[in-house]
Amino acid sequence: MSGTDKLTNKIEEVSGKGKQAVGDATDNRDLQAEGQKEETKSNLKQGVENIKDAFKS
Repeated sequence: MSGTDKLTNKIEEVSGKGKQAVGDATDNRDLQAEGQKEETKSNLKQGVENIKDAFKS
């Protein structure tokens, strides 16, 4: 996994957490769900990339 991919995934994860926090603060369930979706998507991509890295070693 390249450094750029890691950074992009981390930014997406943090963005998702931010959206969840704003959704919690404003009681906006749609924003909470969108944030959770972004965070989960980012975590899955990171997991797949880590598996790829493990097979490269």
